[in-house]
Amino acid sequence: MSNNEGPVVVVGAGIIGTTIAYELQRRGKGAVLVERNPDGKGASYGNMASIAVTEFMPASRPSVWAQMPKWLVDPEGPVRIRPSYLPKLTPWFLRFLEASRPSRVKELEAAGAVLCRRVYEDLMPLLQAAELTDMLTEEGCLSLYADEAEFRADREHIAVLERFGFRHEVLGGNAIRDLEPALTTKIGKAVLFPDNRSIRDPYKLLLKLREKFLALGGRIEQGEVAGFDSGDRVKAVRLKDGRSVAASRVVLAAGAYTGKLARLLGEPVPLETERGYHTQIMAPGISMRHSIIWPARAFMVTPTAGGIRVGGTVEMAGLEAAPDYRRAKVLVKRAREALPDLRAEKATEWMGHRPALPDTVPIIGPSAKHRGIFYATGHGHLGLTYAATTGRLIADLVTGAEPPVDLKPYRVDRF
Repeated sequence: MSNNEGPVVVVGAGIIGTTIAYELQRRGKGAVLVERNPDGKGASYGNMASIAVTEFMPASRPSVWAQMPKWLVDPEGPVRIRPSYLPKLTPWFLRFLEASRPSRVKELEAAGAVLCRRVYEDLMPLLQAAELTDMLTEEGCLSLYADEAEFRADREHIAVLERFGFRHEVLGGNAIRDLEPALTTKIGKAVLFPDNRSIRDPYKLLLKLREKFLALGGRIEQGEVAGFDSGDRVKAVRLKDGRSVAASRVVLAAGAYTGKLARLLGEPVPLETERGYHTQIMAPGISMRHSIIWPARAFMVTPTAGGIRVGGTVEMAGLEAAPDYRRAKVLVKRAREALPDLRAEKATEWMGHRPALPDTVPIIGPSAKHRGIFYATGHGHLGLTYAATTGRLIADLVTGAEPPVDLKPYRVDRF
């Protein structure tokens, strides 16, 4: 790319878009971040702060389908679909069902494992270059089980980790409370995932990366994308207010909103929003070092952002519906089952949009229809986990370097 060509325009300034823009700027490619919401308080603000390298299993699998009817009739269940949204969701759900074929599940597990295996190989150099290594904790995550039956129910997950060589350690009751004294004695078993470390403050990480990007000469434009000027190849991004941002390449990394942009390009992708909720508690009355998940109760608790964050569950209700904060309250109630002394004082509730593809594997790669356009979306629950690796892979593609992994499983036209 010659120096008189326009910059690379990255649409979406969450953790994925910001990391891509920073990586491009660091490699000497001028980048412009276009963000519709300047405060960046989307999914990157409210995520569970986890580098969750063990959580790459596709959500659609026979064992999940077996439980789905029970979940859907339970108003406090881990998956909630608003009835009014069901007709719109049906095509996505059919693809979700298709992804649960056993042979397809194996392929999807492998595609997720490839990305998760490289996470620290890409994350550590990124944090070092940005002088942000102190953002990453040393402690891992504990997966909790009340009894042997619960442990057996999660055996499929452990078996996948064993197959791909991810580290984990099974612990009995006393050893669990030695690590986390605040946990209830009703937890009979746990699995420690030492590599599922946490970020001390994911929003602060985002803001610091943005600062580093600007310090290297990057630019941020606030505005909503209305279209693209592209003949033989993309030339500019048009904003709703009439402005136009010149571009030599465009990266679409707008999370759950990327679906709208793909439609503008005549390249629809089956991207839905999994709405996630959290409660950030600044006076919890307990201290924790590890994050915890309790698979049977479908919640997670992480010490982050100066307090304790409780999150989890999935709500399918689209991008427009108002939040239902009863979901957040249910999670706190469940968290108290694990942490009996947890107090919900100085607490704030939040809802955000995770970008969900029916096969749980992100789209990372070039457009199949337009030269100079790239996609980085659909990271689901693993946006923070995959951010550095996605930044590396997209920067390789944009600069013409050979990516270190085969990107075929992540292509945009696989559906």
